[in-house]
Amino acid sequence: MYGIVSSVKRDYIVDLAKHGKRVDGRGFDQFRDVSVRTDVIKSANGSAEVKIGNTRVLVGVKIQHAEPFPDMPESGVLMVNAELRPLASPSFELGPPGEGAVELARVVDRGIRESDAIALDKLGIKSGEDVWAVFIDIHVLDHDGNLIDASALGATAALLNIKPPEDEAWTLQEFPIQKRPVAVTVSRINDRLMVDPCLDEEDVADARLTITTVEDGSICAMQKGGAGYLSREQIEEAYHLARTKAEELRERLR
Repeated sequence: MYGIVSSVKRDYIVDLAKHGKRVDGRGFDQFRDVSVRTDVIKSANGSAEVKIGNTRVLVGVKIQHAEPFPDMPESGVLMVNAELRPLASPSFELGPPGEGAVELARVVDRGIRESDAIALDKLGIKSGEDVWAVFIDIHVLDHDGNLIDASALGATAALLNIKPPEDEAWTLQEFPIQKRPVAVTVSRINDRLMVDPCLDEEDVADARLTITTVEDGSICAMQKGGAGYLSREQIEEAYHLARTKAEELRERLR
């Protein structure tokens, strides 16, 4: 995803996986170094920078007035956007959002929305006319694989960092975030499952499965990628990996 590897490197990575190894020496269940910094954009209501290895993502959140959706006249609005700029990777191109950016935004959006991380029903102002909209903007600064997990962690961290707008229409004591969704992506290479694929591993993977969970381990979203398949046993193994690793990542949000 988002990159190209030579056939020689592909064979090398696949052979390593066959023998229980990875290109950077990590275990199959091991993330690269993870760091989370919040309040990094002073003009945003909430923000976070996440680094996973050499992958770096910046997330900003703005809260503004908006018209509600007709079928939810009293609920706030959630919008997620992702920017993949050439500065972050030579595989990214200028122009309208491509397939990768759209998928990235949708996976992050789904994890937040389906987990009910934000109590959107508390963000109404005037029924049918005015509500609060939460805009989450994801900016990829450096791409070395696993953008989904970095972006999802950044989005949750930025939401937890929110300072409500200075607006007389804001009557809540604090921003109504009630869950902490965390995404973990598991890739399959040569029938071996591994978490946090670096870019080279990501590009040779047969399939990947992103599982977003909340604090009690419940699944709130899943996204399959790649042309290959995952057996039922592999899906169950991926879930156990995702649940365990999500607990570790969630500690970074404290």
